[in-house]
Amino acid sequence: MSASTKLSTSVKALCYIAKTSPEPKTSNEISNHTGINASKLRKILSMLVKNDIVESTHGASGGFIIKKNIDELHLQDIYCAIEDRKAFYLNVAENKGNQDEIMNLNNFFLNLFADIQVDIENKMKQITLKDILNNINQNDH
Repeated sequence: MSASTKLSTSVKALCYIAKTSPEPKTSNEISNHTGINASKLRKILSMLVKNDIVESTHGASGGFIIKKNIDELHLQDIYCAIEDRKAFYLNVAENKGNQDEIMNLNNFFLNLFADIQVDIENKMKQITLKDILNNINQNDH
């Protein structure tokens, strides 16, 4: 699953959990409401639990609840919880041909992607889950 797909899947699940808070929601309930494949959803929820974004409660009324305040839960926090690598990855291991030219080109792309990555991360640090929920609610009316 791509980083953008994992992020949007996580946000969909978190939005549903936040809207129905404080009542815990099972992975099946979340899956049914969001249309997210239950198996993929459980993997993502597991990563969110591991990173203290959601909590898993047990028992007859168990399920998932958001552990963090949605005013303080940034898109970057969610991204870091579910993704173990950067959005851009450039494999520069195989270099055949003019080594200087290839290294210069590789460095150009590494610098370009590093700048883009920083821009993306800075933008995601400014967006909270509450902002996303407000945006969704505003578009519903």
